[in-house]
Amino acid sequence: MKKKYKCILFDLDHTLWDYEANSREALSELYVLFNLKERGILIEERFLQAFYVINNELWDLYDRGLLHRDIIRNERFHRILLTLGVDDYPMSLKISDEYLQHSPKKKNLIHGCRETLEYLLPKYPMVIVTNGFDEIQSTKLSSSGIAPYFKSVVTSARAGHKKPAKEIFEFALHENNCSASEAIMIGDNLLTDIAGAKNALVDTVFFNPSKIEHQSNVDYEISSLPELMNFL
Repeated sequence: MKKKYKCILFDLDHTLWDYEANSREALSELYVLFNLKERGILIEERFLQAFYVINNELWDLYDRGLLHRDIIRNERFHRILLTLGVDDYPMSLKISDEYLQHSPKKKNLIHGCRETLEYLLPKYPMVIVTNGFDEIQSTKLSSSGIAPYFKSVVTSARAGHKKPAKEIFEFALHENNCSASEAIMIGDNLLTDIAGAKNALVDTVFFNPSKIEHQSNVDYEISSLPELMNFL
């Protein structure tokens, strides 16, 4: 029997907005722009892989409350360059600025995103709940063309709390006149999205396109976004 929900909460990065594809496009452009091959990074793919490893590590620390967000802005590319044998902090800051300007303007969405949002739009108010930076997440939504699908965007800065704290979910629910039992959260991160929503007593959908094995308690699990149409 289907449960009747009155509000859908969505994570943005990796769930709707294709972070990997968009980052790859931006990083490839920066590799050329900053002539990194001449700086000794002979293989572009090494630059891309270093970004994914270090970026994931830093965001995981941030999500766990062990790192201030300014470290991501100011240290991420320095650490990436150092692992590749290039010690140039001023250049790393320039790369960071360019990345933050250009990556959010990329338009790639997770497969099935738009058709799924089109299906859900007449049925539910939808809300983005994200730990991402305010201005960057706003740019991602507008550039990719999915901003009109959402009633509101709740960022950690605006709510004063970041996922997995229950307060950011409670903020989103209160703002949209929805109780925890009437909402469902859809996201790809077992810590921030799933455990966070559970902290707020909100039902969950784990978006697991890679079909990773886990022991987390989830209400629903999907490997593609259109699967949402099977039960919402």
